[in-house]
Amino acid sequence: MSDQPQKSIEQVAAEVGRYPFEAYYFIHEGLAYTVQHVHGDPSKLPVGKRHVTGQQLCVGLRDLAIGKWGMLAGTVLRRWNITSTLDFGRIIFALVDNHLMQKQPTDRLEDFADVYDFGEAFDRQFDIAPDG
Repeated sequence: MSDQPQKSIEQVAAEVGRYPFEAYYFIHEGLAYTVQHVHGDPSKLPVGKRHVTGQQLCVGLRDLAIGKWGMLAGTVLRRWNITSTLDFGRIIFALVDNHLMQKQPTDRLEDFADVYDFGEAFDRQFDIAPDG
């Protein structure tokens, strides 16, 4: 372990430069949301039993975004330069690389590739049919 102080989420976001710090906070919030939905109350689980897969996390992030922002979820994520599930993975691995999140040895960035189509997940489900 390094003697350097741990970076803040804001510092990691600034160094990566691709996504604003709000996106990193959303991912952090989404991890807690997903663990709760997959495993139940995390305070009753040992730390090693709180793991979720990349696919589970992507689904949890989708559900959280729609729950928070409804029809605007896709717009909010696009404004943060998040346009695919792989973007979620890139943010997560930046947090992992900076010791702000942990991963299992089997976790890979590729686990986040093409988990679902963003257009289907955030836009088409809200298409409003014209009255006819």
